Amino acid sequence: MKPVLFLRIASVLVLIHAVLHTVGGVFGKPAPGVASAVAAHMRTQFPVFGVTRSYADFYLGLGLGITIFLTADALLLWILASMAKTDASRLRPLIAVFALAYLAFAVNSYMFFFPAPVVAEVLIVASLIAAIVTAKPVDARESHANSAPLKTVQP
Repeated sequence: MKPVLFLRIASVLVLIHAVLHTVGGVFGKPAPGVASAVAAHMRTQFPVFGVTRSYADFYLGLGLGITIFLTADALLLWILASMAKTDASRLRPLIAVFALAYLAFAVNSYMFFFPAPVVAEVLIVASLIAAIVTAKPVDARESHANSAPLKTVQP
């Protein structure tokens, strides 16, 4: 299989992660027995940097922030997949950064949340590593034929 396919799979997995994070994590409701205690805590307001905010404000804002970045990651991975059609091996460092970030994300989710996001993030990491492994350098003759010569300005 080609790195393009693995990057597209990772992109779709990240987008699904973003949607499920938003639906379940940001706008989800706590269990009935816990809801009243959580609500009381979330309504507590306090001044911070010249504005008054509540824990609910921070929770919602940070949750939506994660959704924004997950969606941006999905789009970037889709763009990288398109770029991988011509010279995937040059993208290895960028893909490796994403793989390391999602591995750290999985560890964070394991330590502070629950198994569902960990599974999604591990699948994303596996797809990214597969993209790195299958990324082959372009044949030197093809590369030379396809590259335009550098133009220099003569003084």
